[in-house]
Amino acid sequence: MTDPVNHPPHYNVGNIECIDAIREALGLAGFVAFCRGNAMKYAWRTGKKDAAEQDMRKGAWYLVRGADEIAKDPK
Repeated sequence: MTDPVNHPPHYNVGNIECIDAIREALGLAGFVAFCRGNAMKYAWRTGKKDAAEQDMRKGAWYLVRGADEIAKDPK
């Protein structure tokens, strides 16, 4: 079964998920900004493209992922 919120299969190339490549390319600050922007995007469009619940879950996913990356920062 596919998971369109947490691991959409269309974001994988081989065993690399796009979100992981973005994290490596942008660094922590850039990635956190990317996550905030995506959360805003999903909140903005809620219910206009996909099901409202799915949009809200996707936005929340980006906020949690950004927070998790901040928590892992060794500062």
